[in-house]
Amino acid sequence: MPDLQRIKKDCFWDYNLSDEDIIKLANSKNRREQQFLFEKILLNSRAFLDDLKIFKPDDLKNLIENYKVPKFNEYYAFKRKNMAEVYFLNKPLEIDELKWQI
Repeated sequence: MPDLQRIKKDCFWDYNLSDEDIIKLANSKNRREQQFLFEKILLNSRAFLDDLKIFKPDDLKNLIENYKVPKFNEYYAFKRKNMAEVYFLNKPLEIDELKWQI
């Protein structure tokens, strides 16, 4: 289970959410609520790969695949999305500075 205190501190410093609120967002049938939580974790969490495990695997796959990298802070968001794709979906690493060089 992800560290809900870390998620609240890193991602929701400007909200007053309980642990239960975060769990409800992660398990919501409302895709927009899940996207809201996903984006907050992806872009703000210090341990986003661990914290994204709050989602069910099928939901997480869908959220990663459908995430559109915003123009604002584009490269930062792209790198974090690609790391999630590599870690959870076995997709290729596209970040040159993280690739092994021989």
